[in-house]
Amino acid sequence: MKLAGRGRGRGAGDPAAPALGTAADATAPPPRAGAGLTYGLLPQVLGYHLRRTQVAIFRHFARTVAAQTGITPGLLGMLQVIAANPGLAQSRLAEAMEVDRSTIVKVVDQLQARGLIVREPSPSDKRSWGLRLTPAGAVELPRMQRLMQAHEDEFAAPLSPEERQQLIGLLARLYERADEAAEGASAP
Repeated sequence: MKLAGRGRGRGAGDPAAPALGTAADATAPPPRAGAGLTYGLLPQVLGYHLRRTQVAIFRHFARTVAAQTGITPGLLGMLQVIAANPGLAQSRLAEAMEVDRSTIVKVVDQLQARGLIVREPSPSDKRSWGLRLTPAGAVELPRMQRLMQAHEDEFAAPLSPEERQQLIGLLARLYERADEAAEGASAP
């Protein structure tokens, strides 16, 4: 499967881009790189391009969603999971978002301080806290979701809807395989 290059930079699907593994690839600077700076083999490394994309999408999020809501991508992601799973235990949220327990406490504190969620003792486990949206959170989340969708649509505009879904599918295949490998390695 090949993603068509529709953006301004030279990359996969761009007939002007050198083939992977060539000397030109190893020295060609990525888009907007400083003059005279080379990146060695980085332009051939998937993780390098994923990281550059993550930085670009987070910057765009900051200019669009965060500028209007003051929320970070991580906080909005956690808010989404809490809204979809009322009464979710903090420990389950930490597992779902792949963060440690001390981080989850800080995040929950931030969302609670903003009046978006509440922590309540779990009715089934007295050692656990359940999380749910407040009425203010239930009002604010749809607005944040609309802003997030507009941000996603604007950021992904260089891709066709089919390319966007293909990219999501390819990325999901990579991390799901990595998750399976990690689970297999930790099995007794």
